[in-house]
Amino acid sequence: MLYISIAITMVSSVLYHFSQKSTPRDANLAVALLARNVVAMALTLCLLYFMPARRGFLAELGRLNWASYLLAVSIVGLEIGFLLAYRAGWSIGLAAVLVNVVASLLLVPVAILYFRDRLGWVNLVGILVCLIGLVLLNWRR
Repeated sequence: MLYISIAITMVSSVLYHFSQKSTPRDANLAVALLARNVVAMALTLCLLYFMPARRGFLAELGRLNWASYLLAVSIVGLEIGFLLAYRAGWSIGLAAVLVNVVASLLLVPVAILYFRDRLGWVNLVGILVCLIGLVLLNWRR
């Protein structure tokens, strides 16, 4: 399951950015987001067949916390942000890499302070490489 889950995430990320960049420039932003979220809701409802709510749907809904709702807000923000970035002319490769690297770097203190993750020297070298990568990505921009 370790590799399958990451493979699904990688393929989905590629499809996400490809479809964002391919969305027609003259399409209404709100209508595009609504259409995507309706399809996403339909697919998610289909998942209930394979992953039934054993305690009942309302009971499972009651087990959720603030994180599920914040995730919904962040998904809409990601979709609007990337759609606007691609419409503004950002490269599909550069925008995705830039956002993911910066988000990863911003999550380091969150990981340490909130989740009590520990970083070793190899992780610190990786963070330094990411910072160097950001400089190189924006070189002569």
